[in-house]
Amino acid sequence: MEKSANFIEEIINNDIASGKHTEIITRFPPEPNGYLHIGHAKSLCINFGMKTKYNGKCNLRYDDTNPTKEDVEYVESIKKDIEWLGFEWDAELYASDYFERMYECGVKLINKGLAYVCDMNGEQIREYRGTLVAGGKNSPYRDRTVAENIDLFAKMRSGEFADGSKVLRAKIDMASPNINLRDPILYRVLRDTHHRTGDTWCIYPMYDFAHPLEDAFEGITHSICTLEFEDHRPLYDWVKINCGFENGPRQIEFARLGMNRTIMSKRYLKKLVDDGTVNGWADPRMPTLSGMRERGYPAPAIREFCERVGVAKANSEVDTAMLEYCVRENLNRNADRVMVVKDPIKMIVEGVSAEVYDLENNPNDEVKSYHKTSFSSELFIERDDFMVTPPPKYKRLMVDGTVRLRGAYIVEYVRHEVDENGDVSVVICRAIPDSKSGGENAGMKVKGVIHWVNANDYLPCVLNEFDYLLNDGDGEFSERLNKNSLVVFDKAVCEKSLEKASAYDAFQFMRMGYYSAVSGYGKGGVYEFNRIVTLKDSFKMKK
Repeated sequence: MEKSANFIEEIINNDIASGKHTEIITRFPPEPNGYLHIGHAKSLCINFGMKTKYNGKCNLRYDDTNPTKEDVEYVESIKKDIEWLGFEWDAELYASDYFERMYECGVKLINKGLAYVCDMNGEQIREYRGTLVAGGKNSPYRDRTVAENIDLFAKMRSGEFADGSKVLRAKIDMASPNINLRDPILYRVLRDTHHRTGDTWCIYPMYDFAHPLEDAFEGITHSICTLEFEDHRPLYDWVKINCGFENGPRQIEFARLGMNRTIMSKRYLKKLVDDGTVNGWADPRMPTLSGMRERGYPAPAIREFCERVGVAKANSEVDTAMLEYCVRENLNRNADRVMVVKDPIKMIVEGVSAEVYDLENNPNDEVKSYHKTSFSSELFIERDDFMVTPPPKYKRLMVDGTVRLRGAYIVEYVRHEVDENGDVSVVICRAIPDSKSGGENAGMKVKGVIHWVNANDYLPCVLNEFDYLLNDGDGEFSERLNKNSLVVFDKAVCEKSLEKASAYDAFQFMRMGYYSAVSGYGKGGVYEFNRIVTLKDSFKMKK
């Protein structure tokens, strides 16, 4: 059964049916002032999804109109993230490509009597603009002549005025119920070196002026943006019409992605980076696409998540567990199973010799494959897989108990030793003869199965385990920061076969969770993994 069209697709379908458009062109327009985060993934999936669905085009266009916050680092990171997510743009463009054409549009508006140079400062402009319940009043500079405005605008461009001393404003309606139409600022004087144009310009267009022009210049048919721009749509249309693009692009707004316990503000994310709370924008705890890649999230799982969230007209909050569910489902299908011990203690197994076993990589594979792992009389097991005084319903090894070693023997407790602190250091067991799979005693009833690693043939590794950066609940951002969002286990051991793993390879560590080899895996002899997600949670996906 074909999935029904969302409201954006219905608009596009009607435009195609009416003959208004024969080719659909969208764009993804990030400002290069930070790294992309999971909220941007939804916009990426929508805009590039329209390209795929309608065999159209989608441009990557940087809205680089504010040089004080923008940087080449962000430009490059954005490209890398989009490519990783699996999308291909048709043209790489920049708002700065159009600075001359935008300036000419400003001159055109002045000549039409629709723009003027204003000398009021920001505080005065806000005061004159009025409120949601009270209209504004005209600037004392609103009635300057066309010739005077043309001259002043040219002098703004040539650098004759100080930063903030003059702005170019649209002349619309100071009594409009929509505050965005009360003579909005189109240009401001701003001296700062631009990452592409250097010091060529000392005036820069405002977003609400630049964006509709960029869309119009590029022939964008549908300018898809988030819901906070709905009130800006009349200004978007005013700019494109009065600058000569009456049949230009149509702006469509959708609900932005909100997620619980997830920081979506670039300002707060940048603060985490600047304060050293996290180790850069690509820290695996960050909700940035770079962070998710470093953590080990599969790109198809993020696309699947965005598909499941859907396209809506009203804002709502999505449970972060839904994203983790999509990640877990992908990894369950694709990640090989291996044995890793996070907090090891020694187990001596009497009555066995060194052996090599074939372990199945993934039970979900259509074509079964295996890897070899070695076994000996000296093993590592998890510290909490043996207890002298276990709690009720404990199903692992205990005094006078038995347990199965995954893929190997059933063993029974013999004795244990403790160190100088009284902690268990060694557990001695005896292997039940013929208890391996297919053996005469393989059917013995045991309460539990535990994993292990050969203590004579292993790889030391480091495990990084993460929690949310924000604690649940309300309150100030700084008060909700989780101080225990990273726990490092630096004495872990794993199967020797993992020595051959590569960066970003994902595995299911049996009984523990899904882990990914870090980007610098194996360098300097350090084998480090990031936990992607746990094995299970309580989230239930609606059918």
